[in-house]
Amino acid sequence: MRGRVMRGSHNIFTVRPETRDAADLECRIKGKVLKGADDYQNPLAPGDWVLYEEDPVRAGAGLIISPEKRRNCFTRLNPKGVSSNRLSSPQLIAANVDLVLCTASAAFPPFRPRFIDRVLLQADAAGIPAAVLCNKWDLFDGDPDIEERLEDFSRIGVPVFRISAKTGMGMDEFRSAVQGRFSVLVGQSGAGKSSVINALLPSPRIKVGDINAKYERGNHTTTLSEAAAVPGGAFLVDTPGMRLFVPHGISRADVIFHMREFAPIAGTCTYGFSCSHRREPGCRIMEAVDAGVIHEDRYESFLRICDELEGNGYGE
Repeated sequence: MRGRVMRGSHNIFTVRPETRDAADLECRIKGKVLKGADDYQNPLAPGDWVLYEEDPVRAGAGLIISPEKRRNCFTRLNPKGVSSNRLSSPQLIAANVDLVLCTASAAFPPFRPRFIDRVLLQADAAGIPAAVLCNKWDLFDGDPDIEERLEDFSRIGVPVFRISAKTGMGMDEFRSAVQGRFSVLVGQSGAGKSSVINALLPSPRIKVGDINAKYERGNHTTTLSEAAAVPGGAFLVDTPGMRLFVPHGISRADVIFHMREFAPIAGTCTYGFSCSHRREPGCRIMEAVDAGVIHEDRYESFLRICDELEGNGYGE
């Protein structure tokens, strides 16, 4: 039988049968290794379609036989594996994704546009549409830097939702945008990913945490990725908070092709693809920054990501 993975931990996965009237099953992998799912730290993630068989002895249990081929997958390099510039295998966050929602906060924790840049880069490389979800807009204090960056995301064609899961502001538009789609929320702890999903459910069922006032960041409450079915045919994946997002599967040379306002200019510099976009005469990227076609902060993100992918350290 065919089903979709909703969550998983320690090789025990909750699988929702494709048949709508069937109950979820707690499934283990049949055998020691799941063929075709060994390229990641975790063999399966929310959104994966699998073939399974029901356990003839234990009610509500089953065995996963094999995964189906993924349409796409959203990944990152786990920062726990980053040590002395050596990287572990990638972390599979979600599979068969229709929309990546980079979830940020308009208040606490602080708005981090360069984190968003990395998530958008990864989504583009995976061929997945992405949007910026700025929560806690009811607490927005008018910071011009936040508004400027959100406006720039809109300018380059990235949808931006200004919402408040607490007050309901903007939630109707957001609800319409995710209908019929399998979406994954990615962001730092405390941005309100769980609260956003709870706001779309008939009754809250995902635990939420408080903000650490001393460090202005959230405390980890969500410990594993889990898909929630929202009335109307949507699925939203809640993910653990991330302080660092290291792109996976993207070379330094390819970064320029996955930042949408950079891509049309790629290769047009005087020195072509050999240009470092830092100091060379005739650099079209630097000219675009001077002309306002590329935001200065996006340009800084581009340079930092390129440095990171060359092995010169990992940071914000």
